[in-house]
Formats: sequence, structure tokens, C-alpha cells
Amino acid sequence: MDNTLEFHTINKVSAALKPVAIKLTKDIEQANDLMQETLIKAFVNREKFKEGTNLQAWLYTIMKNIFITNYQRLARRKTLLDQTDNQHLLNTAGQTVENKAYSNFATAEINDAIDNIKTIYRVPFQLYFKGFKYQEIAESLEIPIGTVKNRIHMARQMLKGKLKQYAYLDR
Repeated sequence: MDNTLEFHTINKVSAALKPVAIKLTKDIEQANDLMQETLIKAFVNREKFKEGTNLQAWLYTIMKNIFITNYQRLARRKTLLDQTDNQHLLNTAGQTVENKAYSNFATAEINDAIDNIKTIYRVPFQLYFKGFKYQEIAESLEIPIGTVKNRIHMARQMLKGKLKQYAYLDR
């Protein structure tokens, strides 16, 4: 998107994408979030837009890719690997019983461990944990991508050392 592209053009095109966002998410609030994330990503990558290209199709592709990535991330969080001989993937949505007392204690201890990591390691780790890609983290922190990967790796190692009692959960 070059600088000559006017606000009302983007507003008009993004308004046309709103029904698609609602259809994908089946929720107004999530659709609004998807639209906002799409426009932010489009703005950040505006130099990739080629003049003469269909803006609506370009934004639709960005939105679809964001939705798919978010959906896959959510599906991975809800999938466990069965450790029996046959090793099956189990979709755990709605099938788990959570021990709130243990969970609250563990969460507090994990958050405390994260808070005690030096900021240069903690910030990239938290951004990665929130779903940002290495490249996005590198750009936002204005550091090389190799440094981002190293700092995330170091944060993981520090957390493993501090949270050894939860190692059995990683199997």
C-alpha cells in the first residue's frame, strides 16, 4: 500500500471484509479482532502491496492466513500425544478435568519464574509465547533474528532449571 492510498478506500474495502471475518469466526468480537489484526498486518507489510493489485483480495488473503494460523495454534494447544504403543493424537477439547488449586499454584510459580528472568530474555520469550514469529519479534525489538532465537532459547533453559518439578508434564 503506498502513501497515496486514502483512508476511505481502506475503510471501504475493510468494511466489505467484515462479513467474511464474521463468517470465519462466528463471533462479532473475534471478527473485530481479526479485522484489526488484518489491518495492522497490512499496514506493517504495506511495502509488499503492489500498485494495481486488488486491495480487497490482498486484505482477504492476509485475513484468511491470520485466521488459519490462529486456528492451527488453538488446535495444537488442544491436542495431546498419547504415550501408548500406538501413539494417537487426542483432541482434548471439553474432555479434561482441571484441578484448579494445583493449576493456580503452578501458574503463580511459573509466572514468578518468568518474572525473575532478565528482561532481555523475558521480553522475546513472552512475545514468542503470545504467538509472534521470530521475524516479528526481531523487527519490533530492533535486534537480529539470531539474537531473538538465542534469547528465547536461553529463557527456556532458565525456566527449565527453575521449574524442574513440572518436567513430568512435558512428556
